[in-house]
Amino acid sequence: MTVTLEVAEGVGTLRLDRPPMNALDVATQDRLKELAEEATRRDDVRAVVIYGGERVFAAGADIKEMQNMDHTAMVLRARALQDSFTAVARIPKPVVAAITGYALGGGCELALCADYRIAAENAKLGQPEILLGLIPGAGGTQRLPRLVGPSKAKDLIFTGRQVKADEALAIGLVDRVVPAAEVYEQAHAWAARLAQGPAIALRAAKESVDTGIETDLETGLAVERNWFAGLFATEDRERGMRSFVEEGPGKAKFL
Repeated sequence: MTVTLEVAEGVGTLRLDRPPMNALDVATQDRLKELAEEATRRDDVRAVVIYGGERVFAAGADIKEMQNMDHTAMVLRARALQDSFTAVARIPKPVVAAITGYALGGGCELALCADYRIAAENAKLGQPEILLGLIPGAGGTQRLPRLVGPSKAKDLIFTGRQVKADEALAIGLVDRVVPAAEVYEQAHAWAARLAQGPAIALRAAKESVDTGIETDLETGLAVERNWFAGLFATEDRERGMRSFVEEGPGKAKFL
């Protein structure tokens, strides 16, 4: 399998495994979508790590496969390509990308689907599609500017240049830079901490933020208001407030 889902202690690891560079061919895209939807459904998955292994996250699409596709073939495929990444972005649980080595093209777009990105000191990220006479097709022209702003996104997309981890951190493309040997460990720790949290409230927080980014302020506030009020019907809210009153802040156990 080119992508696997391994679950332990509430954390699901979506592991890309297509040596040597984890090129995202059609089969890998479809498998990614299948497992992202599985992670969404499974109650024992409370947070997710996306990981490509110790050497590389994902170096992009399978160019040899794409070279053989004409316009008609890509018209039929482009939506499925986007849908595979959107399935990751819509996992209603905390998702962290553990980025080692290259995250280019589709690899960078996959990292953009996470809520948080931890990169190795030697990581390189970018959207080099322009160098092929193309543009990003798996969400890069949409998610990248929403994350780093339109001018920085245009610089990366227009030039196709790769950015090292320190620059990626400076522009907000990644959120933390650590030694390469610690990337997965720290990503897993981030996910494991949140896997212990109130699952419905975390889902509410993620949906409220993601929806708000895509809409006007009033609509976003309405989404927040509805979720906020709705959480008062949950057992986690009762447990969290009772613990606060009886034991003090930050001591509630949600599992």
